[in-house]
Amino acid sequence: MIEKSRMDRLRSGAPATGLLFNPLSGRIRKRKDAIRRALTAIPGAVCREVTNAPEINASVDAFIDAGIDLLVIVGGDGTVQGVLCHLFATQPLAKWPMLTVVPGGTTNMTALDLGICGSPESILQQLRDYLLKQTPPLLLERHVLCIEQSGAAKVYGMFFGVGLIARAVIFSQSKIKQLGITGEIYSAIITVGYIIGLILGRRHGAWAPVQLSIIDKGIELHRGTFAFLFASTLDRLLFGMRPYWGQEQEPLHVTFVRQKSKRPLRSLFQLLSGRGDLLKEKDGYHSCNTRVLELRMDDVYIVDGESYRATSQDGPLRITAAGPISFLVANSANADS
Repeated sequence: MIEKSRMDRLRSGAPATGLLFNPLSGRIRKRKDAIRRALTAIPGAVCREVTNAPEINASVDAFIDAGIDLLVIVGGDGTVQGVLCHLFATQPLAKWPMLTVVPGGTTNMTALDLGICGSPESILQQLRDYLLKQTPPLLLERHVLCIEQSGAAKVYGMFFGVGLIARAVIFSQSKIKQLGITGEIYSAIITVGYIIGLILGRRHGAWAPVQLSIIDKGIELHRGTFAFLFASTLDRLLFGMRPYWGQEQEPLHVTFVRQKSKRPLRSLFQLLSGRGDLLKEKDGYHSCNTRVLELRMDDVYIVDGESYRATSQDGPLRITAAGPISFLVANSANADS
């Protein structure tokens, strides 16, 4: 819950605003100067540039100490994730500033799900205009994934993936990202590349499946080889797709596909086009909404594009839904999301 005093200052058009700017984010690198100029136009704002986790943590601490009302994150999903991790680790939700995101990364799933799309400069212009109009705040709430395992610090984010998804992200960061391609073109190249790999029957290296067990209250529900599994609190992912079809009224969306699923190519297109409800669990496809997900595995996983490793000797990897937290959207069209 955002403090009433923060809401009042935001409504009056005079919030204390902090700008967290990552100049190394994918869409920002080649237009840093133009974006810096747009940042200076935000009324009464203080800007801090960050390029790594220690700098993000120090800047967030400085903004909290300064009592800011609005924290504007100008960067990609990884920058947003870094801010969330540090805020959850150091501040109760009641003390958080209001957050908003300016999409400057490679994929920007969090911003897109909030309905925030366009160039960083145009979004900053919308934010400036919004603050000057002194209109009531338009807020969207989202839960946040909390990923924890014994012996490791908690990780927070909006999207978790393992199997082909994790390997695709890691591979793309070392190869395709070097070409300077960002946005949906980048995502499309990765998606098409992996579909071609599946058609060609590749099952090793970057196309390797994952061995894992899915546990609920200490009981093993599923065990085997999975092409991929993902969990998210976002309503929509890349290209606006909604690749889950669970009916439970819970915030954590989970979908997995077994390695030896039937009609994999046709089913993949159904999943990507939002027709996953046509897929059957007996054929290797499962989707549900839950509040807790526990996995036992020895493999890498990704959270908002950042990679980590889980080891079964440390017990199950536990994923829960934290929050919800509030995001400011500067365009009234986004308030309907």
